[in-house]
Amino acid sequence: MNIEAIGFTERGCARACELRDALVANGHAVNVSGPERFASNMGIAAYEAFDVWTRDAFATADALLFVSATGIAVRAISPYVRDKFTDPAVVSIDEAGSFVVPLLSGHVGGANDLAREVAAACGAQAVISTATDVNGAFAIDEWARKNNLAILDRVVAKEISAAVLAGQSVGFASDFPWEGSLPDNFVHAKCDTNASLLSHLDNSPIDEAPGHNALPIPDLGASISLDPDNRPFDRTLRLVPRAVTVGVGCKRDTPAQRIRALLDESLSEARVAREAVVALASIDVKSDEAGLLEVANAHGWKTLFYSAEELAAVPGEFTASAFVAKTVGVDNVCERAACANGNTLLQGRRSKDGVTIALGLSEVALNF
Repeated sequence: MNIEAIGFTERGCARACELRDALVANGHAVNVSGPERFASNMGIAAYEAFDVWTRDAFATADALLFVSATGIAVRAISPYVRDKFTDPAVVSIDEAGSFVVPLLSGHVGGANDLAREVAAACGAQAVISTATDVNGAFAIDEWARKNNLAILDRVVAKEISAAVLAGQSVGFASDFPWEGSLPDNFVHAKCDTNASLLSHLDNSPIDEAPGHNALPIPDLGASISLDPDNRPFDRTLRLVPRAVTVGVGCKRDTPAQRIRALLDESLSEARVAREAVVALASIDVKSDEAGLLEVANAHGWKTLFYSAEELAAVPGEFTASAFVAKTVGVDNVCERAACANGNTLLQGRRSKDGVTIALGLSEVALNF
């Protein structure tokens, strides 16, 4: 997580620094800010205006950590709160280190887990109030976040949480295997919408769920698939693995709309949801290609660029082009770039209007 922390008193800033060190040790990136009168001596950033700090942190960070009264945090973030599925996690802790309160985005944003981490770091009590946590029930939205799954159906996600709390049966289907046992009240249903597409992959769909007998399939359920149209239940929560890299080749100065058009066609043909894409990849001579960068930035996707030597070293069988080899020094850009991070080629080269696109799939590891 990229965490922005803030304190308002000398004691609060010291507490923030203490927590920063513990959270960094856990793999997070943490920046601490405080009043200018403490900043230089404590080695932290000085904020000039609290509302500006809050606005910027809310827009860019994965989580905000207030070392303060909860009321200060609530008033500060109130103008910016929009959507539980996109808002960052917000957590507050008193400067004495007694109580940690997740205030916003407890499950999807990870505020509950962050509160537990903060509490463990300083011996505080995490005050968790979400219904599934209070009742010891499975939280589908939190599980989706931990397994890097995009939630496509927000209303249905809430319906599943309500059903779980009521002890009702919920269906579960997946194009990908998983480790562990399904939660209580979840019933497995084979989901093979993408079976033909994924059958050649090492992590191809499993036929049966271990340890679960065939039971009547509920009307309400969750489905894990790349296919945005996969709805095996009357009311389906579609969960999409964020696991696809789009390899791109293009002529110099190709406009974004041409790249976007072929990308949309390729995803549609492969039955892959746009939400599955995590990165655009290409050869390093395209690192300043305006159209490619525009498409990536518009969707918040990473960009990955590789040298001709790195692409040539990618193992596998790819569509070779003598012209491409003569132009950039490697016989294929889009397929090799899509697979350069150890991905499996999901869809081979597609070409149109001076653009080539291929899709690569990383391993999808689901765990309960």
